[in-house]
Amino acid sequence: MRELGISIYPGNGSMEEIKNYLSLAAKYGFTRIFTCLISAKGDKDKIIEEFREIVGFADSLGMKVIADVSPSVLEEYNIGYEDLKFFKDMKLWGLRLDLGFSGMEESIMTFNPYGLKIEVNMSSGTKYLDNILSYVPNKDNLIGCHNFYPHRYTGLSREHFLKCSREYREKGIRTAAFVSSNIGKIGPWQVSEGLCTLEEHRNLPIETQAKDLFNTELIDDVIIANGFASEEELKGLAEINRDMLSLNIEVLEGLPDIERKILLEELHFNRGDVSEYMIRSTQSRVKYMDNHFKLMNPKQIERGDIIIDSSLYDRYAGELQIALKDMENSGKTSVVGRICKEEVYLLDYILPWQKFKLREKDLK
Repeated sequence: MRELGISIYPGNGSMEEIKNYLSLAAKYGFTRIFTCLISAKGDKDKIIEEFREIVGFADSLGMKVIADVSPSVLEEYNIGYEDLKFFKDMKLWGLRLDLGFSGMEESIMTFNPYGLKIEVNMSSGTKYLDNILSYVPNKDNLIGCHNFYPHRYTGLSREHFLKCSREYREKGIRTAAFVSSNIGKIGPWQVSEGLCTLEEHRNLPIETQAKDLFNTELIDDVIIANGFASEEELKGLAEINRDMLSLNIEVLEGLPDIERKILLEELHFNRGDVSEYMIRSTQSRVKYMDNHFKLMNPKQIERGDIIIDSSLYDRYAGELQIALKDMENSGKTSVVGRICKEEVYLLDYILPWQKFKLREKDLK
């Protein structure tokens, strides 16, 4: 099951604000929480007291908390990697190792008697995972999560992201990555220019970021890295289809019922004999072959336009297509809608035979 998560940073925001945020996220079905011990500075006893209270509250809501640590944090709190009772007593679900050990230590940590998950950094691009696996860990307690990047232009490239993610997927390790709220300004560090894993996501709507990550089929869990996300953002993420790409669209005003039904109610898929010019969803021309499709809005076709062939196109009448390139309209094709501009780039990642849905964008 794919999960959604949020991030909290004790010391950044009052206890009341953090608890209210946790309650709101739980209301919308968020189950994972990321927090950071690395960035926590000040009186150690006070830090631990705050962490215990927040993690205990999250646990009471049925949420699973992972804390970011490093070997230096364990040393600072006099905790050995072979005994993680300190973290179990805090009611943590697991530990994320931002900087790891040699591989042997991680493998030993996965056999902790408390069932704590050991989450490793997926973004480094080294043979780190292979090294851990060579020491035969308990893979049930080994999971992975990418980094996030608060400085503009420092996030991962898509190529590197996919390369690292495939390595974990192929080895059967659960994966996670971060998206950035466009409202939240709180993170673990002073720099606040968005907080995402993929650089190309930095200024996109949060729903679009999550759709992209889930659509790669390489990421299990998506976590909002910065706080506090708005209720609208939490609700929007909760409503996206995590198992199938659903694209937000703008619909031509006054569209007839059948065309509207084809757009918004039918399950679409990209034909296997793919075209470089368009995505073709052809079942509608079969299902509605007896319908007369009137020609509407036969404008020149631009990338991202949604088109339905009119009955002037004979056997193609009723076929839905999505333009991948600008094209000349033959005068027989109706332009009935458009993929919302922030999601047009997702068209490049729809595979042959891939299923997808279209959803009218709420303009409120």
